[in-house]
Amino acid sequence: MTVLVGRRPLSLERAYRHLGDASSGGVVLFVGRVRPEDQRGRPLVALDYEADVRMAVGALRRLEGECARRFGTRKVFVEHRIGRLRVGTASVIVGAAAPHRAAAFQAARFLIECLKLEAPIWKTDRYRSNRRTVAR
Repeated sequence: MTVLVGRRPLSLERAYRHLGDASSGGVVLFVGRVRPEDQRGRPLVALDYEADVRMAVGALRRLEGECARRFGTRKVFVEHRIGRLRVGTASVIVGAAAPHRAAAFQAARFLIECLKLEAPIWKTDRYRSNRRTVAR
């Protein structure tokens, strides 16, 4: 498993290379991007992401075994950016490689949902008016 939390731009190529595995018939990559509006429909200009990196990496590494047990994944990949990200910028990539496509899709969905619930990564909405709200 590769788990990265940092400031460098995300790379689909890096994720796909990591997931390369001749025994996996299915490889799924999900990219999450900063939306142009918040959950209430108010326009955003950016999101500020913060994390307890050590704890976030630990939480995400625990998911590797869970993916292998539940979905038979051969490899998984998770990378999340921190810092200020403008609208349209990729903030997270999750990926899974498994013998069959259904398992790869299920594992990728599991990874992104668990990341949102379990990893200590927080975002602060940035608006044109400089109003702020903190959300997970």
